[in-house]
Amino acid sequence: MKKLGILSIVLCLVLGLVGCSSSSGGSSASSAASSAQDGDSASIELNISAAASLQEAMVEIEKEFKEVNPDVKLTVNLGASGALMQQIQEGAPCDVFISAGAKQMDQLVTDGIVEKDAAKTLLTNDLVLVAAKGEKVDSLDALKTDDVEKIAIGDPESVPAGKYAKEVLDNTKLYSDVEDKLVLAKDVKEVLSWVQQGNADVGFVYLSDAIGQEDTLDVVLTTDADTHSTIAYPIAVLKETKQAEAAQQFEDFMLSDEGQAILEKYGFNKAE
Repeated sequence: MKKLGILSIVLCLVLGLVGCSSSSGGSSASSAASSAQDGDSASIELNISAAASLQEAMVEIEKEFKEVNPDVKLTVNLGASGALMQQIQEGAPCDVFISAGAKQMDQLVTDGIVEKDAAKTLLTNDLVLVAAKGEKVDSLDALKTDDVEKIAIGDPESVPAGKYAKEVLDNTKLYSDVEDKLVLAKDVKEVLSWVQQGNADVGFVYLSDAIGQEDTLDVVLTTDADTHSTIAYPIAVLKETKQAEAAQQFEDFMLSDEGQAILEKYGFNKAE
């Protein structure tokens, strides 16, 4: 009887261990299933390559877009339009491209990266001449004087704002007089920074860049529209995007009344 009692106790212990093991296994399976479900509900990542001049506006755009599309995460890559174009050509992840000039978008169409006629005009902008506080500059002709030693513009080869600035200087017959004073920046934000920090006396930037910077610089003038090409920003969903639906939702938001109102708040002009 004593042996039977001991055997019964051992048997109970064995059965108990088997039960715990089974319960633990069930818990692991449940956890794995839960993890799989979490993976299924993970947010979609949308890569946006946008002209550097959109930096401030994109902060609010991202916030408001998230309100109506909570499952979409925006990863925004800002830079000179030419540099962004080259990154896209080399295979950098991008679902939507916003350029500050038609040239870069047209090249991606030629390359077959953007569908023909896919690009839409998102907004327009104005080109202004800004000067550091206290600089004695009140006109384009003042750029020829000894009061101005350095004129900052974006590199015309890769920065649309720099291309427009060179057109202004060419069309006003000033380029040959000021060519030696030009310092070329990698993007329009760098032009703004150089003027603010005193590394350049004046610079050509977009009006949207100068908004809110009145404490550190003066807007000398807005260039005449007939002195440069139309400043229009095209937007397009890339042909090979794997997030076509979300990318289209983002483009639609940018072109919507809500998106356009945000852009106008940051100094851009509404697309016509």
